[in-house]
Amino acid sequence: VYLQTLQSEGYVVNEDGEYRLSLRFLEVGGETRKRLSIYQTARSEVDALSAETGEVANLGVEDDGKRVLLYTSEPSEGMYDNSPTGQYTHMHWTALGKALFARLPDDRVEEIVDEHDLPRATENTITDRASLFEELDRIRERGYSVENEERREGIKSVAVPVNDDRDRAPISAVSISGPKRRIGEDSVDDDLLDAVKDAVNIIELKYKHY
Repeated sequence: VYLQTLQSEGYVVNEDGEYRLSLRFLEVGGETRKRLSIYQTARSEVDALSAETGEVANLGVEDDGKRVLLYTSEPSEGMYDNSPTGQYTHMHWTALGKALFARLPDDRVEEIVDEHDLPRATENTITDRASLFEELDRIRERGYSVENEERREGIKSVAVPVNDDRDRAPISAVSISGPKRRIGEDSVDDDLLDAVKDAVNIIELKYKHY
């Protein structure tokens, strides 16, 4: 009955007795995203960041304890890491997710870990609470997070949280990601980090007046 109702509303398609999701969800997701002020504010700056650095630039938000890719911008020469817009992943896997975690109070982080656990994606993934909270302390102190092959081997990312004085939901962060050799083998390339910070500063200024 539920599938038949979804089919009549155009959300699933029956192909020879097997149901699949229809593309109607693209319309729903697009309309939902357009209503978010952070998307309207940050989109052009994410595009500019990607063009300046030559890397993939991303805008991420937290939703129900997961990191969601709200917007992604690719340069023509950038390396795409197969992370589609709208993708949900565990927060601790990515630079974006860890930057978002750092914006949350510790008790909310505990709740998210209780619900979603800390599963491993690679041998570099943080999988225990003590290490996670140590990492969040470092992020809060220095103002940015790093993903060093913690979700995919060979991929490194750096993210900066967007701070909003009015604490509007959802919380957000901006990142660039690419091959580890381009982002920085031992530490993050200073010019790339500065570019992300500059983009976030502009987003924060625009966001305050949105």
